[in-house]
Amino acid sequence: MPLRLLLIFNFALAAYLAGLIWVVQLVVYPALALVGKNEFARYHAAHTRGMGWAAGAPMVLELALAAWLAWAAYPLWGAGWALGQLALVVATWLATFLVAVPFHNRLEAQGYDYVAIDGLTRTNWLRTLAWTARAALLAWLLSKGVGGLAN
Repeated sequence: MPLRLLLIFNFALAAYLAGLIWVVQLVVYPALALVGKNEFARYHAAHTRGMGWAAGAPMVLELALAAWLAWAAYPLWGAGWALGQLALVVATWLATFLVAVPFHNRLEAQGYDYVAIDGLTRTNWLRTLAWTARAALLAWLLSKGVGGLAN
């Protein structure tokens, strides 16, 4: 695959995930606190099931494409840009599985828990900023034609 096309695919996926996480950050997670305690377990189960498809599958594809981009672009971009964009993906995975998943597990086990919802919402800024930074970085690289990728 040509490097420019690989960069475009990476950008499209990063932009999708950045948009999704902003909706989660500003709408979905704050709204968890508004779900009634009696309905919370069913709502949370539906939320995690749906987000598995909306975020989980694209995250796996993003990790694969980011690793491929790092490998393919390294000779042209050097370690900073090539590995930097991959590091942002790794950061989202770490924040997801070390921070967000434990909060979700707590909510699944205990039901409505305002402290867990608040913690989830506050710590989700890590993922929001990492995905936003990656999308912005890839957009900038595309706009600059970095590494001989000009139109």
